[in-house]
Amino acid sequence: MEYIYAALALHAAKQPITEESVKKVLNASGAQVDDLRVKALVSALTGVNIDEAIAQAAVVAAAPSAAPAAKEEKKPAADEKSEADREAEAASGLASLFG
Repeated sequence: MEYIYAALALHAAKQPITEESVKKVLNASGAQVDDLRVKALVSALTGVNIDEAIAQAAVVAAAPSAAPAAKEEKKPAADEKSEADREAEAASGLASLFG
């Protein structure tokens, strides 16, 4: 969780979220740094509009759960995820911060 907080702190300070900057924030806080986790975080956030993801997370947290659909939709294979699916997954990961 501290990795996400580091990325959010960098974003709030309008600093680029790079491996080096995340490591610096984590080291400054006294946390143990796992290079693989840092790399995964930075990779996952590449191309994600964090402000939009936070706003979406707030809306999702406030909205009541929808009833299940009457007809089950066919899901694409894991390697066929669209850009929208990847953005939704990234946003849901950020949504867990506020839920």
